Amino acid sequence: MPRVNKVLMQLSGVLILIVLWQVATGVLHLVKPVSLPPPSDVLLTTISMVMDGELFMHAGYSLMRVLLGFLAAAAVAIPLGVAMGWIREISYIVDPVVEVLRPIPPIAWIGLAIIWFSTGLTLAVFLVFIGAFFPILLNTITGVRAVDKKLIEVAYTFGATDMEILRKVVIPASLPTIFTGMRVGMGIGWMCVVAAEMVAVKYGLGSLILDASNFLQSDRVLVGMITIGVLGLLLNVAFQLAGDRLFGWQKGISKGE
Repeated sequence: MPRVNKVLMQLSGVLILIVLWQVATGVLHLVKPVSLPPPSDVLLTTISMVMDGELFMHAGYSLMRVLLGFLAAAAVAIPLGVAMGWIREISYIVDPVVEVLRPIPPIAWIGLAIIWFSTGLTLAVFLVFIGAFFPILLNTITGVRAVDKKLIEVAYTFGATDMEILRKVVIPASLPTIFTGMRVGMGIGWMCVVAAEMVAVKYGLGSLILDASNFLQSDRVLVGMITIGVLGLLLNVAFQLAGDRLFGWQKGISKGE
């Protein structure tokens, strides 16, 4: 029952916002529709875009690009992070490069990305890669270095080799932290793909928003924005559920402590 109450309270905040929005724009007309249409108009536009498949098309392109970029980032960042966390010499070599590149916002790479890739899928995937790479890398390094040294000492005592300790002790123990980095990386990658689609990609939610704004179609702009928010929420919930299922034992240990 408390969980149901929590969900109702969360939904009530959204409903109150929608009601206030409808009253201000659709009843009192405090804002011109071209600037902010009432939610009823946005709903009708959403239904129309769903019925003709346009919204699914744009959302599908965005999801495809973000997933490709995210998977590429994870495929590079996780092995590199494990190596940097486990072997100090590799960290000494790579870490200065990471610390120089990490503060550069992913959006700042758009100029070079356009020169390198012109436009299209590769450009968007590259920007997602840049956005997702560093959170995954840093969390992987942190997870590897945070493994309890007693576990490693016990493994050495039983005659385990370095590779066996890395494979059977260090990586499994660091997976929850790595997973957190992946979750953060996915969120940043989602923002990056929308930015890329606004600049140099024909289809996608970012492209939808930009094209609609050029024609002062604020209802379509809001449909695109809301879709981004909903899909981002669903991706985050998917990561939460997967994390709870995979690493639920951690909560049990925390409560026991």
